[in-house]
Amino acid sequence: MRVLLLGADGFLGRHVAERLLADPAVQLTALGRSDDADVRFDLASGAPGALSRFLDAVHPGVVVNCAGATRGGARDLTRHNTVAVATVCEAMRRSGTAARLVQVGCAAEYGPSPVGASTAEDAVPRPGGPYGVSKLAASELVLGSGLDAVVLRVFNPVGPGTPRSSPLGRVAEALRRAMQSGDGELKLGGLAVQRDFIDVRDVARAVHAASLSAAQGLVNIGSGRAVRMRDMAAGLAHVAGYDGSLHELDDPQAPPGAPPYPDGCGIWQQADVRTARDRLGWRPRIGLEESLADVWMEAACRV
Repeated sequence: MRVLLLGADGFLGRHVAERLLADPAVQLTALGRSDDADVRFDLASGAPGALSRFLDAVHPGVVVNCAGATRGGARDLTRHNTVAVATVCEAMRRSGTAARLVQVGCAAEYGPSPVGASTAEDAVPRPGGPYGVSKLAASELVLGSGLDAVVLRVFNPVGPGTPRSSPLGRVAEALRRAMQSGDGELKLGGLAVQRDFIDVRDVARAVHAASLSAAQGLVNIGSGRAVRMRDMAAGLAHVAGYDGSLHELDDPQAPPGAPPYPDGCGIWQQADVRTARDRLGWRPRIGLEESLADVWMEAACRV
């Protein structure tokens, strides 16, 4: 089976590529904007016709889209997350390959959830920021494309390669600096929120499973358990051997549910992952302890 992977150089894409390459039945071709890609192509500005001709030449059985942007203004997010997916869908409709599309979406498409509730795929999405809006628009394009397609709504991926710009990445970097300077007190913001964290390698396994399955529509990919960010920070401190104190900088005057992070997801998110179990035969395998250890190992090695 030939798989065309879009966005292979990103946080998720690198792990998806590694997982797919471990399958001897998969022939992988990477398409993206970096020099490391097998084929250079900018989805945000490239023409659907050009991509369609490439699809006809390569003839993949599956197209996996991990490409996109997580930061930037509304205009850039729309270009890289929505326009790019419109290009992919149109190119696949024009192509004669009849390939399956696995689109990697995100939990920000749902927006805030009631505290204590698990968000299932039939929840009405109410994204709270431009990132979630741009990703939701992309998912709607895929679901309405008429293609053989599945959208994986990934909750909060962590593990090896966690970006420094992510909430957990920022905690790890602050912890590293505190330990280097001998600071016995670490002040952090945004620790009150609760999120569903999932190891990025488990996400890659879900993408692989979705590529081989006949599942269509939406499928949540998460752990099924919300964890306080303060507990994640404490877990990182424990792994690092930091014996200083952690102090929260959350604003006690902030209105209930105000999002301390730009994901627009409020104070709580937790995935209902029964669909992934039933339709993909997938369950998370890697515990948060291992994920946190890998996050800290990379942070500690930075100079």
